[in-house]
Amino acid sequence: MAYLATSDLFDQFERMRREMDALFSDWSGPRGIRAVAAGTYPAINIGATPKQVDVYVFAAGLDPKTLDVSLEQNLLTVAGERASALPEGAQIYRRERFDGKFKRVITVPEDVDPDRVNAAYRDGVLHITIARKEELQPRRIEVQ
Repeated sequence: MAYLATSDLFDQFERMRREMDALFSDWSGPRGIRAVAAGTYPAINIGATPKQVDVYVFAAGLDPKTLDVSLEQNLLTVAGERASALPEGAQIYRRERFDGKFKRVITVPEDVDPDRVNAAYRDGVLHITIARKEELQPRRIEVQ
């Protein structure tokens, strides 16, 4: 009978371990300070060269006139809204496309020039180019 009680105890621990594994393995939140949760809209790619920072915002189906792009204190903000493509009162069976208001804030390097920012929307991609400050560019010094 002592064997049966021990077996029940281990079975309970095993059940609890499986439940804890299931609880924490389903966690889909950000894993770090700069990470974003899965499904964050819109998706963004950022790249940099010595002369500029390029930000690509993948946001198909938007009217570019409704986008709000601003740069303040090294924070680039992209905000807007994607309207629902469904008629009012439609019964929804599955919804995978994001609609509604969105806002993404991205930290850019300190050497960008807030007076030299360009934004263009084409084929569902918003491309933001931020030039780096000329006076902070590396320069070649000729040795005499």
